[in-house]
Amino acid sequence: MLSAWQAIILGAIQGLTEFIPVSSSGHLIAIPYLMHWNYQGKAFDVAVHLGTLLALVAYYWRDWISILSGFFAHVFKHKPYEKDDAVGGRLFVPIVIACIPAAVVGVKWHDLIENKLSVWYIVAPAMVVFGILMLFADRLGKKQRDITRMTYTDYITIGLAQAVALIPGVSRSGITITAGLFRNLDRSAAARFSFLLSTPIIFGAGMKALLDAFKAGIPAEEWAVFGWGFASAAIFGYIAIHFLINFLKKNSLNAFVIYRIVFAALMVGVFLFKV
Repeated sequence: MLSAWQAIILGAIQGLTEFIPVSSSGHLIAIPYLMHWNYQGKAFDVAVHLGTLLALVAYYWRDWISILSGFFAHVFKHKPYEKDDAVGGRLFVPIVIACIPAAVVGVKWHDLIENKLSVWYIVAPAMVVFGILMLFADRLGKKQRDITRMTYTDYITIGLAQAVALIPGVSRSGITITAGLFRNLDRSAAARFSFLLSTPIIFGAGMKALLDAFKAGIPAEEWAVFGWGFASAAIFGYIAIHFLINFLKKNSLNAFVIYRIVFAALMVGVFLFKV
């Protein structure tokens, strides 16, 4: 079983890498192996999923109130959407549609992803390949549009990209931002929509993990680890969201591409030579 400080460290890694486009799965495979820590268990998986969900809701609660209230006002009160709102009720249906591909893939191939693909020789190449793809998107994308000018082609493209992100090593934020850039969104808009889109998916994954954990039974001694992991993932997840949104207003994605390639090389070294 993990100690409190191990749970805090792994929660911080999950919180940071879930939102910064460097692949959380790669870090959570490599770092425990390098530190010779045992598998953290289902309770911890639940904790960090719910922690990152809390980070998203805490950061974007105003946006979600606007989206939900605007949508229900439109449906039940026939109130028209305000065209120039950056985030409003008109985004509700696009977000739902964009979440369908990842939801279907996650339900249908969850066991394959968890048991067969979550290995270093899948994760490391994915980190490199999709890092390079992110570089091309950042260089080639025209960055001309914000969220108010998104179309259903954008929503569906980014939604399909989010389904690809279920492959360990791809990075959910990385591939959805990449798709947005290829669709000529500006960096901030691509990141913001990426985070809004990830909220329902992380909620669904968290609820499934919670249900599975309760079915399996959570030992009493794991509840403390659960709490430390949850708090750490929430705090560092919030920091990561704030950092990335502000970083991308003035900076490219180059630093993250370089980091992905270097970390992938370290993964290969660590696992190949059994460090």
